[in-house]
Parts: sequence; structure tokens; C-alpha cells
Amino acid sequence: MNKPDSLRDVLLQAVPGLQKNPERLLMFIDQGKVRCTAAASLSFEYSYTLQMILTDFAGHPDSVMIPILSWLRVNQSELLVNLDKSAEGLKFEADMLDRSKVDLSLTLPLTERVIVTRRGGGGFDVSHAAEPQYESYGEQGPVTLFADGEPLATWQTPAPPDSMTLVSPHPRRPARD
Repeated sequence: MNKPDSLRDVLLQAVPGLQKNPERLLMFIDQGKVRCTAAASLSFEYSYTLQMILTDFAGHPDSVMIPILSWLRVNQSELLVNLDKSAEGLKFEADMLDRSKVDLSLTLPLTERVIVTRRGGGGFDVSHAAEPQYESYGEQGPVTLFADGEPLATWQTPAPPDSMTLVSPHPRRPARD
């Protein structure tokens, strides 16, 4: 599983108190599951809850939450964009140790897709699939609809909204770089 190490790296770099004391960031994987179907490949998905505990944390909680939210945009974006999943996404608890320190516990439901492909000469290749990413809507320009080689309709699309769309490659076409 790669996501816990990736998130650890982000937090150790971003949170000042953790830079000097990385041992104060504890991570545990709970409720782990492996989902695999009876498909032709052995590909599967890890599903688990990542629990992080910051011990004797004296910083502001925003200094932890914002880097995690930024990491989630790239590594588990459905926890931000899906209303049902965001309601159960990043959870936390704090044990107040004194007026300046807390033990901060955070939990995240995470998944990781593992692609297993058969090698031609025998054996298997294993890779962890990247998460789908968002990109800005592109200008579409004029559109013409054809049937039997004849134009049926032509129109100008409106300007794209000030938002983003999930890049989802067509199953039969390679992903864009």
C-alpha cells in the first residue's frame, strides 16, 4: 500500500512540529479489505481506514487539515467531490492534554487499485493505478451534427463553466498524456 507513505511524506514536509519530531506522527491501517472479482486478471483493490495520530501536537489544526485536503484532491478525490463520501471522509478526535497540546487522531477511508497483468513468458507484473485527475473544461467551439454525411444541425457551445471535470479515459482509447 502506497498511500500512507505518500501522505506521511506530505505531513512531515508541511507541518512544522512534525519536521523536527517525525516520531510524533503514528499511522495505523484498520479494517483492511481486499476486493477482487472473478475476472480474467488477478487485479484487486485495497480498501482500508488509515488512522493517524499526532502526539503532543502544539500547532493549529488547520496546519494539518489543509495539507491533508490538498493531498486528497490528488489521491482520493471522491472524498471531496462526492457528498455522501465527504460526509464520512476525514474524521478527527482530539484529546486535550493541556492548553497548548493535543493528541490529534485522524481517520481516512482509502482505496488503492492494484493492476496485475500476465507476462508473456510467465509470471505477473504488478502496478498501482494512479487516481483519475481533474482538469479544466476545454472550449468546444462550433459543433455540427451529421447523419449519413449530411449536416443536421450546427451550433456554438456556450463558454465552459468555471469548474473542473474528472478525466475518464474511454475504455477503448488510451488515456491522454
